[in-house]
Amino acid sequence: MSFTPSPLAGLLGLSAVIVTFSQPVLAAETFNRIASFPVASNLEEGAAPDSPTSAEIITVDDEGKTLMYSDSPHGGIGFIDITEPAAPKAAGFMPMEGEPTSVSAFHGVALVGVNTSQSYTEPSGELRAVELKNQRVRRSCQLGGQPDSVAISPDDNWVAIAIENERDEEANDGRIPQMPAGYLMVFPLAKGVPSCDDGRKVALTGLADTAPSDPEPEFVDINAENQIAVTLQENNHIVIVDAASGRVVGDFSAGSTDLAGVDTAEDGRLAFKGRLEGVKREPDAVQWLGTDRLVTANEGDYEGGSRGFTIFNQGGSVAYESGAAFEHAVAAAGHYPEGRSDAKGIEPEGLEVGTYDGQRYIFVLSERGSVVGVYRDTGGAPELMQPLPSGVGPEGAVAIPGRQLLATSNEEDLGAEGGARSHVMIYRRTEGKTAYPEIVAQRNDDGTPVTGWGALSGLTGDPEDASRLYAVSDSAYANAPTLYTIGKSSHPARITSATVVTRDGEPASKLDLEGIATDGEGGFWLANEGDAKQSIPHVLLHVDHKGEIQEQIPLPSSLLERQTRYGAEGIVRVEGKLWVALQRPWLGAPDNTAMLLAYDLEKQQWQGVRYPLTKPQGEGWVGLSDLAAKDAALYLIERDNQTGDAARIKQITRVDLGSLAPAALDGNLPTAQKEVVLDLIPTLLDTGGYVLEKVEGLTFDADGQGYVVTDNDGVDGSSGETRFFPVELGR
Repeated sequence: MSFTPSPLAGLLGLSAVIVTFSQPVLAAETFNRIASFPVASNLEEGAAPDSPTSAEIITVDDEGKTLMYSDSPHGGIGFIDITEPAAPKAAGFMPMEGEPTSVSAFHGVALVGVNTSQSYTEPSGELRAVELKNQRVRRSCQLGGQPDSVAISPDDNWVAIAIENERDEEANDGRIPQMPAGYLMVFPLAKGVPSCDDGRKVALTGLADTAPSDPEPEFVDINAENQIAVTLQENNHIVIVDAASGRVVGDFSAGSTDLAGVDTAEDGRLAFKGRLEGVKREPDAVQWLGTDRLVTANEGDYEGGSRGFTIFNQGGSVAYESGAAFEHAVAAAGHYPEGRSDAKGIEPEGLEVGTYDGQRYIFVLSERGSVVGVYRDTGGAPELMQPLPSGVGPEGAVAIPGRQLLATSNEEDLGAEGGARSHVMIYRRTEGKTAYPEIVAQRNDDGTPVTGWGALSGLTGDPEDASRLYAVSDSAYANAPTLYTIGKSSHPARITSATVVTRDGEPASKLDLEGIATDGEGGFWLANEGDAKQSIPHVLLHVDHKGEIQEQIPLPSSLLERQTRYGAEGIVRVEGKLWVALQRPWLGAPDNTAMLLAYDLEKQQWQGVRYPLTKPQGEGWVGLSDLAAKDAALYLIERDNQTGDAARIKQITRVDLGSLAPAALDGNLPTAQKEVVLDLIPTLLDTGGYVLEKVEGLTFDADGQGYVVTDNDGVDGSSGETRFFPVELGR
């Protein structure tokens, strides 16, 4: 695919080929999200609705109609009715009188590992068997230590529990050994219920090169031959145990790998040009692929984290190493967490494996990128099929092949900061195109994205080419404010190149770019939202086609005397004027009013009108996010700052330009008359997710088609999900 250059194409001097996610159309190839369930809607009786929640490990009953998840903050397990998977319902919460760390179900019984430890040095725990039909504890087995992962054998004859006895990160600089050592517990099962008296403790000491006296088992999985795979994450080791005898039948180091094309610096910019040598894998989750291979998610802990996943042969040799490929795919989808660049990047933590109609899939969960990579197991190098949008911090997943479903549990609850709550998300394997992502970056020959991207805060159309839009990023990338070119003729739309905004040839700093408009001469006007506390000015910037700042126009001093943090959020050029939307009321303004500023480019004169904001419905505030022009009218995004079920106002309004009579800013300003023309909430829900807070970009292409984009905050305090979709506007 190629683009015909326009006068603005100088933004993109990068050479690239398109290497992107496969876009299959067969039912065997496509998963799409169909529902999101906030676990805050399933609390125990009497719990405060705003109390912290977490969906960590998830499982399903034999019929595939009831999900169960562990909720550590609330000390219990939750149940979700997915008889109608697109409309999940709360099905009860069961307190566990301790901290549930894992749950696995089979034969009508959920086996829950419960941490009852009083301290790191005196760990304790129980395995509790919960009957699903009446949600009562049928049996409890003492474990003698702190449980982490629980797995049931495919034949329902055995249950294995990783007894981690995790270290105290405040002691010995968080390093092991720290006693007591961890171990493995194995119990025989009878119709899903463990025989406590016949449990076997399997010692795992003396095996790893790292701290052999203190193994810390992290995750377990059992294959069809009743062999238990155990990861010792901090020890960077994998152990295989025979369930029936409790004998260690194999062990090997998880080893290390080299990474090329990775971002290694937390510096407010995205640059996939670094290299890391000899990174310990330190795997977290492990899953068997049949009986002769296993796959690990290499999250890392104290000394490692190789940012990807590895397939091992049972004897320990590497059958496949993802290297940085998974991270590149996550970055291409806009989910790269720049704030983790100097640590472990996207941190693959969870795994699930499922066989659907004879095809085995590997689902790799990125904890920090909040995305699930869907891979087709080929027996050789797995094939990346698609990324799936997740909630914040996916921790667990369960495949439900009999119903063509997949569910993930997402542990992070950002409600205290006004963000998303913890969610369980449900996906269906179905016929048709993939719904997500809606926008990706093209990739170079080596697989790296042509640009990292995120935090898209403003949009504008190419006046000559209807297939091309431009976007700008905000302060999420403080040291590399960037202009992006978007080719929107394909699905997903593709970011084809990027240009960093510069001042005197160096990347500009102290900018928070929120709006973008073309200047008619190959360059752009940019709206910069100021913040006096951070020494960021409220200004308009004029840049050329290379992104170099040519001119800086501050907002007038009479206005700056009343400034607040929430300034210019959008800009559009109409007939010799720059119209600028201020997000929220400034000091002295009437309640629930923002401002639309008009700057006459020829007269170099400021004027303005007031804009009547819709009153908030519930918590938070309402403000403006962007504006665009079409058919002698301004169209504006008006939104509240709420997420998920709390969101009420995400809408587009219309103001006739002919009705506006902007006045001098030091006098009384007229008030614009607005018309609400589109409620965006139904569209924000149409991919089965929750309502994202920051609907921030609006524009029209050269043919008059409207487009909206959301701001993912650079994957900082958000799921990283970006929505990009057309909207029908105009008369």
